[in-house]
Amino acid sequence: MKRRNFISLLGVSATAGVIGVPGATLARVQEVTLQNGESQLVADVVIAGGGLGGFAAAMSSLRNKQTVILTEETDWIGGQLTQQGVPPDEHGWIETHGATQMYRDFRNAVRDYYKKNYPLTETARNNSLLNPGDGSVSKLCHEPRVALAVLNNMLAPYISSGKLVLLLEHKVIKASVKGVRVQSLVAKSLRTNRTVTLSASYFVDATEMGDLLPMTGTEYVTGTESKQQTNELHAPEVANPNNNQAFTACFAIDYVAGENHVIEKPRDYDFWSNHVPQLSPPWAGKLLELHYSDPKTLKPKKLGFDPDGRKMDEVLNLWNYRKIINKDNFAAGTYSGDVTIVNWPQNDYMLGNLIGASEREFNKHYAAAKQLSLSLLYWLQTEAPRGDGGKGFPGVRLRKDIMGTEDGLAKYPYIRESRRIKAVFTVLEEHVGAQNRALVAKPGEKNIAAPFYDSVGTGYYHIDLHPSCDKVNYVDFGSLRFQIPLGALLPVKMDNILPANKNIGTTHITNGCYRLHPVEWSVGEAVGLLVHFARQKNVTPREVREKKEFLAEFQHFVRSQGIETEWPKS
Repeated sequence: MKRRNFISLLGVSATAGVIGVPGATLARVQEVTLQNGESQLVADVVIAGGGLGGFAAAMSSLRNKQTVILTEETDWIGGQLTQQGVPPDEHGWIETHGATQMYRDFRNAVRDYYKKNYPLTETARNNSLLNPGDGSVSKLCHEPRVALAVLNNMLAPYISSGKLVLLLEHKVIKASVKGVRVQSLVAKSLRTNRTVTLSASYFVDATEMGDLLPMTGTEYVTGTESKQQTNELHAPEVANPNNNQAFTACFAIDYVAGENHVIEKPRDYDFWSNHVPQLSPPWAGKLLELHYSDPKTLKPKKLGFDPDGRKMDEVLNLWNYRKIINKDNFAAGTYSGDVTIVNWPQNDYMLGNLIGASEREFNKHYAAAKQLSLSLLYWLQTEAPRGDGGKGFPGVRLRKDIMGTEDGLAKYPYIRESRRIKAVFTVLEEHVGAQNRALVAKPGEKNIAAPFYDSVGTGYYHIDLHPSCDKVNYVDFGSLRFQIPLGALLPVKMDNILPANKNIGTTHITNGCYRLHPVEWSVGEAVGLLVHFARQKNVTPREVREKKEFLAEFQHFVRSQGIETEWPKS
């Protein structure tokens, strides 16, 4: 084979480095021409999936002088925050604790982007905790494109220096494995169908559904574990590997009073407008109505919809829930109305399972989920009850530009659940669930999550499982501020592949609090640091946890990089 500067394939140059020597890093990503004429890219680490976990893994690797190849199926990095169209779901301490410093730097950069580039009001510009949309789900509800711009800016120096190769619109389709080590991956361009082989010392599965796990022989589980398997308080009596949470095709809308923006009646509208989810316990009625099952009690609960953004007595106005632009934060005339993201109970798609689906099945269910979302939009425009007794809001407008797609729907489905590695350590409900923890903890520890001696991060979210593809209604209950154990990032068998998304060692239940934006980021950042540390010490990631001196040194290194490993006592 012949090694050459990395120019011909993607326009980034590279210089020769040392491959296969412990601790040695390549100066730049390299292109190798194989004897059959095919191209092979070589880096210190290959990361499949450009979501928040993959992005954070790339950044923490890059800042520690590792070279990186990062693949992404769509043309946007950022995962659930950008291409899936979901403003950050965060906890109340996010401004100061429970996330990495880099995540908080990202959040501050989003605010700075608005202040430098948008015509804000003086009040908004002077607000150090600016929330552009003032949505109730987060203290930083903002546009997907702004997040994308900030993320791209963070990667730009590494791309131009050849330390990072970003392969957009590429999907990993094959892996070469020898024993307990992955040798290489093959990625296919979704535009040209050309393939490229990707080689490295380490590989990271940051895909949305853990796609690398089956193709690399990394042992994994899916769906719901039984009470006998995990002894979790809320686990069912019978395991069901096909029981995964609903996914959603998100979209953005604004409202222009007096105008008519009603879309053509969707093909499947008659089906969805009459659809009643068949769940246990039962759903509240038709899916396209202003009610749902209260996630905690499962009793019918009313919702409201008023695109003028008014607060409503005793009900949530869905318009305000994920609002990403509040026009009052901007100079008069900048926006004709507020902009909000539709990721509601009414467009959760429950009729199919994407985990392990063939490409044909995936496309079939995603197309159906899009029909559901378009049907919801049409229902809002024509049938949703108004306060004056009328029906429909024709001024509700689909904002295709927000999602950057021709159909106005997100570039990729919002995935809540993935394949999960069989891990050296699995986080159970008894570790983080408030009620279960109270039953097993020592006196004085009932109100704190289980402490993990191998903690490499922190996070918080309540345990939130949406209705599933196998007819299980919400599972939603309190959790405790938790740590991220290193053992949950380590596959039981494989040596050089690590998870960095929703595919870590949790159960179906505990995935419900480890799956949100800042935790996924924290997992990815820790994984990038683990790759660097393991390569530097010439040990496996498992040995980092097993040997006290390595673990102590690694945790010190993690903390030095701006990652908290425990919550404050108070």
